[in-house]
Amino acid sequence: MAEQAQYEELARELSAIGAVKRDLGRILPPDCPAASAAVLTLLRCHGDMRMSRLAELLSVDMSVTSRHVAHVAEHGWIDRSPDPADKRSRILRLTAAGQEQLDELSRRTSQLLAHRLSDWSADEVGRLIELMTRLRMSFGDCRSTGRLPHAHEPTTRTPA
Repeated sequence: MAEQAQYEELARELSAIGAVKRDLGRILPPDCPAASAAVLTLLRCHGDMRMSRLAELLSVDMSVTSRHVAHVAEHGWIDRSPDPADKRSRILRLTAAGQEQLDELSRRTSQLLAHRLSDWSADEVGRLIELMTRLRMSFGDCRSTGRLPHAHEPTTRTPA
């Protein structure tokens, strides 16, 4: 087990990750803010879904989710169709234009990462991916409850 000082240093490094996220956010097109990119990414990863499920995955309330969905729908990146099981609900579906937008975002992100990590070896990048995946899995899917477990509570280890 690691020592307390190592955990403290890890906490400092994780809090500094915000700078990396901000740099990645700067490459987003003006018409596709981070929240829109998140909506598109979740639809690609999880497939068609109701708005309530999207709100859960985003860890935001329905009014915020509605605004994000309206924005991506206005751009033609998603389709909202009636849910056959419940006509009051809508099923959100990624469109071809939405997939194209995601492809562009992926291209931009990959280019920035390649530039910033140009002095890293392929093995180092692979190790970073492996460790970040393991870190995320150690925390489980914290998006589902919206809170961190207390020190005395066990953490569940489910793939995110």
